[in-house]
Order: sequence, then structure tokens, then C-alpha cells
Amino acid sequence: MIDLTGKVAFLTGANGGIPRATAALFRRLGAHLVLTDLDPAALDDFAKSLPAGEQRILTARVDVTKPEEMEEALAMAGREFGGIDILVTGAGLYVEQEVTAMSDEDWRRTLGINLDGVFFACRAAMPLLRHGGSIVNIASMAGHRGSVRHAHYAACKSAVLGFTRSLVHELSPRGVRANCVSPGIIATPMTESIMAKNDAALIAATPMKRFGTPEEVASVIAFLASDAAAFVTGETIHINGGIYMD
Repeated sequence: MIDLTGKVAFLTGANGGIPRATAALFRRLGAHLVLTDLDPAALDDFAKSLPAGEQRILTARVDVTKPEEMEEALAMAGREFGGIDILVTGAGLYVEQEVTAMSDEDWRRTLGINLDGVFFACRAAMPLLRHGGSIVNIASMAGHRGSVRHAHYAACKSAVLGFTRSLVHELSPRGVRANCVSPGIIATPMTESIMAKNDAALIAATPMKRFGTPEEVASVIAFLASDAAAFVTGETIHINGGIYMD
């Protein structure tokens, strides 16, 4: 039902758990990939691990807090493919801190990656997104309900939701959509610490009685990126096993 054959997908934070699963699924669905992250060696290793195919995979080192690096990587995608069809903003930072313990630098670093990085990616991608294209921003349950000892992270994700809804008004006249996914507790390296400390309580609070997988988030991202969601824009899909229902 979902076919991304020939589409060009640009992902930030592509070494992360959810973006890796998304890239792997996009690859199986026929998309070309432009993968960006901070560690080029790990990124290249990941790219080589993906199934061989006719679709191309490009990688680039990008610090999402630096707009010039984002612009350069997207310009490369434009030169190589003539434009892009899908943007997935997967770069993220999730640090446990109480507000009184946060330094100014802690606050700015979290906002830089989780919010500024989304803005820089979307701004640079917008001129390159072709008609029928799609932006999928990865928000979080934290952006809807807050998060204990992650106030900076929750603030960023809440802002991403509002930013994405605002993009719709600029993108829709060009035939491009923008949506969010809001994962709950997903079993990835980024959430290992919270799962280790609170796994029993979190599972007890989740109607489905388990954590989610990156692949389950990737499948929803693929839906939003595809023509199957051609009339879906400005929306947020929760992927959390029922622990939070908006």
C-alpha cells in the first residue's frame, strides 16, 4: 500500500534509533536516501548495512545546530537529485535534568538540537521539496504532557508541534504537507536510562503493557511521507501504546 519508489528522503539524526528504522524502511519501500548525522563513520557503516538496490544512498556530516551545514547538505541533495520529496527531522537530545540544575548552556544546547535543528532543516528544505512532498517532524509525548526532569526537551517538542502546524499554511499552496509523530516510550539508546529506572511503572501505566519499537514509529512516518496520506497535513499521530491519549 505504501510505495516510495524513486522518492528522495532526507533524514537528520540518521544514526538514532527511530531514524535508522525509518531509513531502513524507506529503503525497502524504494526511496533514495540522504542520511545526515554527526558521526560520518558510523553513518557510512549504517548505509553499507542497508540492503543493496538501485536506489542511491548519500551521507553527510551535519551538526543540526549550524544552519550553514544543513544548507550545504540540502544543496548537495538538490544537486544530486534535483530536489527532495521527504524530510524527516530525527536529530534529538534527551538529557535528564531538573530545571534548577540546568545551566544556560544546557538549555541552549537542548533547544539548539531539538528545536533550532528542526527550523534550520525545514527552512533549507522548503525550496527543494517537490509537489506532493512531505515533512515529518519527530515530536514527542513530552511535548503534550510535559516530562519530569526533561523540561527543556518537553519545551522543544511542544514548540515543534506549533511550528509544524504553522508550516502548513506556507507549504499547502505548493502541494507539500507537514505532520508530526509523537512517540511515547520507545526502546532506543536515547531512552535506555528512563526505561532502566522506571520500566515497571511505565509498563504498568501503558495499556498495551510494553514499550514501543523504532520500527513501529517508522511505519507511521512512512505512511505520513507517502501518497497514502495525501490529504493529511497539520496533524500529529501519537505512537505510545495508550499511555497518553490526546
